[in-house]
Amino acid sequence: MTMTRVIAAAALAGAALLVGPADAQSPVIVKIATIAPDGSPWHDVLVELAQRWRDVSHGGVQVKIYAGGTQGDEAELVRKVRIGLLQGVAVTATGLDTISPGFSAFSVPLLFESYDELDYVRDRISPRLTQSLSDHGFVVLNWGDGGWVRFFTTRPARTIDDVRRMRTFTWAGNPRGEELWKQAGFHPVPLAPTDILTSLQAGLIEGCPVPPTAALAYQWFGISKYMLDIKIAPIVGATVVSRAVWERIDPSLRPVLLRESELVGTRMRDRIRSLDGEAITAMRNRGLQIVTSTPDLEQQWRDAATAIYPKIRGGLIPAADFDEVLSLVRERRAGGARR
Repeated sequence: MTMTRVIAAAALAGAALLVGPADAQSPVIVKIATIAPDGSPWHDVLVELAQRWRDVSHGGVQVKIYAGGTQGDEAELVRKVRIGLLQGVAVTATGLDTISPGFSAFSVPLLFESYDELDYVRDRISPRLTQSLSDHGFVVLNWGDGGWVRFFTTRPARTIDDVRRMRTFTWAGNPRGEELWKQAGFHPVPLAPTDILTSLQAGLIEGCPVPPTAALAYQWFGISKYMLDIKIAPIVGATVVSRAVWERIDPSLRPVLLRESELVGTRMRDRIRSLDGEAITAMRNRGLQIVTSTPDLEQQWRDAATAIYPKIRGGLIPAADFDEVLSLVRERRAGGARR
């Protein structure tokens, strides 16, 4: 064998070590979908992740991104992963709940008061949640945030009764959540987030509980131009891929890809957390009206939320998960130390 052939053979062997013996001739393609619009900060997370994976695998693992809900709502995205049409999704707790119940515990209304409390809880329960997703055939690449939910409405709304008189968006495909909204006195209209704008335009809904970054990205604030300045709940999500595609990647490469995913997620999560304020400023400059709050008003909302906790516990959220999150929030407020 000539020296040229020896060098060529060595190069091929090195490539095979990176992408796995079965994939030496072609890259592993990972199709990941999200309802987040193209160019949004959540889409940027996937773009950077795709670039980092391509770089560290020398092209052996390539991510294709489908943004803006082109593949369906979150429940549909998860379904497509299960049947192999997609290999991964970046979804909120609503989508994660369709894989393994319990993630909605992050969305208990008016439970969390700060990102500090959220981080304290997530640091302690994420290993269990990661294992739960693994048991259902999914691998967690990173955790993410979407900002704080606030009520955006087509006319001023200050009290909880003001909002109760309106038809408001709720996630489609979650009948238990819809029923709880009704029991709390609201008038929920189940929709995919991608249908919010047209529903506002048609007058089918008059309000939507969403984070400011989403209201700006999707331009919902142009019609629902009043924002009640009370933080209802944080949006929590994750990027996950099917274990089937994960196991097609060479085992020695997986820790590198996971580390890159976590680094991207952490860096972008910090950036996304700063965007709520920037989004509100941008929308105010374009006509958004802020309905200011008071301590008494916030307490009224908090009392109303607490009153429905017994219905949420064991109804929308498994009792054990609800109790654990509530206990950890109280523990943090009592001075629990961060890890």
